[in-house]
Amino acid sequence: MKDKDLYGQILGINSPWFVEGVSLCLGKGMVKISVAIEEGSQLCCPICGTPSPGYDKRKRKWRHLDTCQFKTMIEAEIPRVKCPDHGVHQVTVPWAESGSRFTALMEALVISWLKEASTTAVAELMELTWIEVDGIMKRAVERGLSRRDVNEHKRLSVDETSFQKRHEYVTVVTSQDDGTAVYVGDGRSQSCLDDYYRGLNTRQLDSIESVCMDMWPAYIASTREHVPDADLKIAFDKFHVAKHLGDAVNKVRREEHKKLMKEGRDDLKNTRFLWLINPENMTSEKWHNFKSLRESSLKTALAWAIKETAMHLWDYQSRGWALKAWMACLNWAMRSKLEPVKKVARMIREHLWGIINAIVLKVNNARAESLNAKIQKIKARACGFRNRDRFRNAIYFHFGGLNLYPTSIEVT
Repeated sequence: MKDKDLYGQILGINSPWFVEGVSLCLGKGMVKISVAIEEGSQLCCPICGTPSPGYDKRKRKWRHLDTCQFKTMIEAEIPRVKCPDHGVHQVTVPWAESGSRFTALMEALVISWLKEASTTAVAELMELTWIEVDGIMKRAVERGLSRRDVNEHKRLSVDETSFQKRHEYVTVVTSQDDGTAVYVGDGRSQSCLDDYYRGLNTRQLDSIESVCMDMWPAYIASTREHVPDADLKIAFDKFHVAKHLGDAVNKVRREEHKKLMKEGRDDLKNTRFLWLINPENMTSEKWHNFKSLRESSLKTALAWAIKETAMHLWDYQSRGWALKAWMACLNWAMRSKLEPVKKVARMIREHLWGIINAIVLKVNNARAESLNAKIQKIKARACGFRNRDRFRNAIYFHFGGLNLYPTSIEVT
């Protein structure tokens, strides 16, 4: 097989395009492939497909996969057409996506590597610049988002994840059904989540069954404004409630420990972990050793008992019985005379409607928290991101469930 035919087959070039010549530049370590279009070929507008007269030609170059460790470049003079409706545009070529200076096969390889390594590592491996690799990722995300089906995500989670230090965040909306990031917004304000809801049509908004979140007022306000019957669909995450209760127990422990130490008692010394760990994660030995503390008359033991009781109220099926049980627990907390516990009890009582929704709807933010941890790993691997656009692209690229590859590439 001739070298022209070989590269024609590799690049998937068919009439009216053909490989005009192949040259090897040993000094530069490069293979040059010249591609041309047959004279008299009918040219069409790349936007509407209407046959249009030629306007001029522009010389273009594309980087292709290496040939036997030689950098491979494709060169061609690409016609531009003048469409009556859309004006002057360059015709499409079969070996590359519009606007790219890499062949589809080259982009596909870079995309596959980006799934496994950082932009810097891929750039070094492929002998590309950081900007070139980042551009391939950006185009892949744009391509994937444009192809994404208009799905009706019925169960959603909303959570923020840190972008940089100094309380810099992005908002991530996660589908609880498949764990993909369906939306990434700038910041964690109400307008940020508003942008997501405004992108949904009436049917999609009506189909939402639950929106699990923490008790951030901006997320609550946005969901109430856009989602029908939001007060029956907003669910406050169990683990967020557990964190507040755990913090209250720890505050009681610290205060009591100081008082006991002044009296010469070290009852609570080195016990912080015991009060905060989930009892289900304790070994039998630790649970046995913890018995004397948890059954003592210490204030910390009372705070811990209230916390553990609250954590066992998430298995109810009936809204009425769940509400009754929570009110009894909150009344107990208010009578405890433990200010940190009472403060959390007041907060829970104010948001009890969303907690009851979470119990009845059987939803939590576990998938969102898992995704958050994965996002932080990607951020650490990249040694941080300079701007939110690149951070957002990285989240969509790795966790958006998108079809990222060029149209001509089939990936199984």
